[in-house]
Amino acid sequence: MTRGSGNAGRGPLYRLYIQRLRRQLDPQRVPHHVAMMIDGNRRWAKQLGLETVAHGHRAGAEKMREFLRWCDDVGVKVVSLYLLSTDNVRKRDRAEIADLIEIIADLADGLSREPNWRVHPVGRAELLPAELARVLADAEERTRGNTGLHVNLAVGYGGRGEIVDAVRSIIAQHDKDGGSLEELAASLTPEQIGEHLYTGGQPDPDLVIRTSGEQRLSDFLLWQSAHSEFYFVEALGPDLREVDFLRAIRDFAKRDRRFGS
Repeated sequence: MTRGSGNAGRGPLYRLYIQRLRRQLDPQRVPHHVAMMIDGNRRWAKQLGLETVAHGHRAGAEKMREFLRWCDDVGVKVVSLYLLSTDNVRKRDRAEIADLIEIIADLADGLSREPNWRVHPVGRAELLPAELARVLADAEERTRGNTGLHVNLAVGYGGRGEIVDAVRSIIAQHDKDGGSLEELAASLTPEQIGEHLYTGGQPDPDLVIRTSGEQRLSDFLLWQSAHSEFYFVEALGPDLREVDFLRAIRDFAKRDRRFGS
């Protein structure tokens, strides 16, 4: 489903509408886990004639901080942010990747200092520069005991690669336990694979949101989103408004989730 998003003002009527939307939300129908694909940062920078697309990525990172606060305010418990894919690492311009790495490091460090939020990096750390991998590890360790909003940062992430890593982990554990391949083939279950994903132990996303009007998964949480609801917003990433988010939550609450039944 797609919803438009303009650049409407933030005056008294806008604030009243925000309050009205908030009152309409049923706390029992708020998604537990929201996954966000922040897209359109580069187009946003180019449309504004900014010198580099890094300005768009920085604006997108600031929007992610806002987005997480919106989620926390309405009672979402887990948020997964798609920040840097394995395809990005391999295919993007070196200068752009260098800027992205710096922006992501600043974002991760800042989020790890929010009161009671827990930061959990997901992805292949070995693909990342050592400094970024260190910042992500430090953010995770700093927030390990926190019990508030759980924030997954997908960095150096690819959904297909995650599934491969999960299967490799299962095989390695089975071999360590002395089991045979025949036994593994007979006993392997979807639940077992789910336990070995980067998000093992977490609930799958109830709602996946993507900005910029694009309507595809782009290798994000392929396994986990099997039964997720999707909501597509026309706004480019930095232009996402709280009203867009609240409409997505309201729309989710109205859906009849049948999970294949």
